[in-house]
Amino acid sequence: MSRSWRRDGGAGRLVAASMGIAMLAACGGEDRSGAETTPAASRIVNTPAQIAQESADDYDDNRSGLITGKTLKRWKDNWLQERPAGIKGNLVIFQIGKGPAGAEFIKADHETVFSYQENAWQEERSNGVIKTPGMVLSGAQIDALLRRYGVNPSEDLIVCAPGTGSASNAMIQGRCWYTLRYWGVAADHLAVLNGGNQYLASSEGGWSAADFSTDASPVTNKYAGSVRDLKEDNTALQATLEDVINVLPLEDGNRSTDGIFLWDARSLDQFSAGELLESGAPPEGYNYTSSFQNGGSRQGHPRGALQLQYTNVLVNGGADGRYKSKAEIKAYLDGEVDAAGKGFRDGTLQPVGSGNAYQPGDVVYTYCETAVRAAITTVASAVILGHPTRLYDGSMIEWNSLSYIADKNGNFILPAKSVWRTDVLSFFKPGVQAQIAPRNDASATPYVVDASAEHADEAILADKAYARANDPVDDGGTTGGTTTGGSTTGGTTAPPNPCGG
Repeated sequence: MSRSWRRDGGAGRLVAASMGIAMLAACGGEDRSGAETTPAASRIVNTPAQIAQESADDYDDNRSGLITGKTLKRWKDNWLQERPAGIKGNLVIFQIGKGPAGAEFIKADHETVFSYQENAWQEERSNGVIKTPGMVLSGAQIDALLRRYGVNPSEDLIVCAPGTGSASNAMIQGRCWYTLRYWGVAADHLAVLNGGNQYLASSEGGWSAADFSTDASPVTNKYAGSVRDLKEDNTALQATLEDVINVLPLEDGNRSTDGIFLWDARSLDQFSAGELLESGAPPEGYNYTSSFQNGGSRQGHPRGALQLQYTNVLVNGGADGRYKSKAEIKAYLDGEVDAAGKGFRDGTLQPVGSGNAYQPGDVVYTYCETAVRAAITTVASAVILGHPTRLYDGSMIEWNSLSYIADKNGNFILPAKSVWRTDVLSFFKPGVQAQIAPRNDASATPYVVDASAEHADEAILADKAYARANDPVDDGGTTGGTTTGGSTTGGTTAPPNPCGG
């Protein structure tokens, strides 16, 4: 439970990143990720601020980002006449699940409007340190998904819809947006539908039975485009294990001047390791390990995190798949509490107070247990409020596994001197040994791949290489695509120009 340890590994990368930040500031920028343009392919490497988009106060006014049923109905009923300016392709709707009886699928014409059910938006991947079960889809997997449904990500407008509105479907809906935006789908080609089919079919939603179908559009298995065709590198939307380590304060306190806002989207009992529940003080004899998930070795939070459970940004906890108003969500980020007393809390487990939560210019880092609940808070932060946002995709299933704690076989998960120990960067309570899965064994998921790895960005480097595989080579012999800190996906490394060009 140390609050004074700091990781020194990768110092060269951190120095390079710091120099990049200083140079970016000189160019009038303020983001940490070092936006740049790859000369060979004119590929734009976006910062979290450039990836985000702020919603209109009235969601009916949005033409991308968070859209309403009113907007989607107008589109689907007359797509060729109503599609937004700049969209040349089809309207493709990905429902996470079927809607209720009589409203199973949003009706499509199967010519310019298509409606499918797709909920596979995660994949087991390694970051070089640990393999985690629910990470962003790899290049091969996202392209296979696009081909299965004949989607052209450069021209089509893609809508992530819940199907039946629920908190769980809103989570996967958020993963749909996150995956496509991460892989470079432009903001104006991507939308999140506010509300499930049961809401659309209600008197308030305004849809009729004629707006729905019992069946999805036929699968085409036809190639129409690839993420390699896209010109945006939005990989900064993902925060790696290393990224999170490098922005933590030295103490578990609410710091409002460091430019970082660490949002824990889980419940209070998980954040506090059972010291405080969403319902209040725990009853006498409460078993604090009851909130542990996935055989975790411990429970608690990274130091400096603030907690607000994801359900609070949804109407009635997500009962029909709708987000609360922009004003209500902004009030939470401003440090306000709602009528039920819900608001952000820090490590003292007390509300932070008005003005003491998000600060202008902060980069939001959000996480939960498996980056599914946090997909909702990612939408709230990046798509509704327009804040620079990064989703820690490994989340606490990864973070809690990286401990100098013995697993159920009596083997320590990480060596005492591993630079990837996060137990010393956290407030936590350990689990009972019988509950701990063997995290250093390939038979378990997650499991430690390399406790002495130099960096934790293996998956992102692979994604950058995949996206750039068809890029032309510039005169200097580089293949385009410097990563944060100056790593390359191939060819030689040239210092990035944070001003672009």
